[in-house]
This record gives sequence, C-alpha cells and structure tokens, in this order.
Amino acid sequence: MKKNHQFHLVDPSPWPLLISFIILNYTSFSVMYFNTKLVSPMIIFLLFIILIMFNWWRDIQRESTFQGNHTFFVMKSMKYGMILFITSEVLFFVSFFWSFFHHSLSPNMEMGLNWPPMSIFSFNPLHIPLMNTIILLSSGISITWTHTAMCNNNLNQTKKSLFMTVLLGIYFTFLQYYEYKCSSFCISDSVYGSTFFVTTGFHGIHVIIGTLFLFYTFIRLRMIHFSNSHHLGMELSIWYWHFVDVVWLFLYMTIYWWGK
Repeated sequence: MKKNHQFHLVDPSPWPLLISFIILNYTSFSVMYFNTKLVSPMIIFLLFIILIMFNWWRDIQRESTFQGNHTFFVMKSMKYGMILFITSEVLFFVSFFWSFFHHSLSPNMEMGLNWPPMSIFSFNPLHIPLMNTIILLSSGISITWTHTAMCNNNLNQTKKSLFMTVLLGIYFTFLQYYEYKCSSFCISDSVYGSTFFVTTGFHGIHVIIGTLFLFYTFIRLRMIHFSNSHHLGMELSIWYWHFVDVVWLFLYMTIYWWGK
C-alpha cells in the first residue's frame, strides 16, 4: 500500500505481547527462587526471552535493511529514543554514585566513622582497575576508528577495528571477573561492599550488553547490511559503548581512586 508520508507505521507484531507475558512470569519465578531455590523455571523463561529477542530483532532488521522502512525521519526519531535511553541509564548510575558519596563523605557510627570501614581492604587502583581503564580507553579509540572507517566506506578497516573493540570488551569482562575472585570482601561486608559490587557489577553487565551489541553489529557488517550513509544500528551501538566508557572513568576516579 502506497503512503504519502515518511514515517514507519509498524505492522502488527506478536512480540511485544509475548515478551511482556514472559517477563512477567520470569519476575514471578525470580521471587519464587528466593524462597524455593528452584532455578529451572528461570532458565527456561530466560531462553524464551532470548528467542523472542532474536525474532524481534530479525523483523526490525528486515524492515530497515531490506524493506527500506527506516527513512530519515524514522532514523531521527530512533536517535532521540536512544538519547533518552542513555539519559535514563546515566540517572540509573547517578543513584549509585549518590549512595557512595552519601556514605563516604559522612560515615556513621556503625562504620566506625571511617571510610572504607574497618577490616575492609580496598583494591589498589594501580593494579587491575588501572588495566581495565586502559582497556576501555583503548576500546573507545578503536570504536571511533570503526565509525570513521565506516563513514569513509572502508569496510576492511571497519571490520578490523570493530572486532578489536569486541575483543577488548571481552578482555575487560574477564579481568573484572578475576578481580571479583581475588576480592578480600564481599557484597555483604557493610555498605562499602554493597556499594562497590552493585555499582561495578551493574557496569560490568552494561559492558557485556555493549559487547554483545557490538558483536551483533559485527555480524551484520559482515553481511553488508551497512553503508556509509545508512548505518544507524552501528551508530547506536557506538553511542552505547561511549556511555559505558564514560561511566567507567567516573567509577574509577571515585570508587577505586578517591574512595580508597
């Protein structure tokens, strides 16, 4: 059917209703897990979530790459949506930093009027944290190289730099896992342990999500779904990765360095 506008009126899709129902059940089984320790329903529904995600993304990929429904105005609205999403993520981390500064600037009697609390041996910021900072800064350079190469229509360099960024993201995740394994305190060790592991843990989850986002972009790049004038999926993944980089810099300077 012909249309006289540049906007994409989405076709009826079963995925929003299905994913809502499955996430509702996943949340219910998560609450059940705390009481029964039964993990199998959570795993089953997590597999359902992944299956629907891939099918939903497949439909969006068809609409943008093969059907040409993502016009200039559609891409512009998607960019606004991504900006709002990243803004919400920034505020999400602001709450953790707020908690950190609230307790570190005025430690109460229960913490021994000291920060870090007594018997908490914090990490040396010049060891693994500094290494992870170098890794993420390097990935920021490589992902900028990816975007520049894509804009210059150099697919060979785009693939190399994007794959390098994915490897750096995986390397960061393994180093953070090793850091957690070597930690002398846990999430139950006063407010310091809670603040440290919740903040760095959520950032680690964002790194994993960003790495998967970039890896999916790499797969699409190999299938020649992008061009120098139409690579919105790649551009949004780059925005997300820069957000992950910037959050880590604040996290390193405050929790690892200043709060030591």
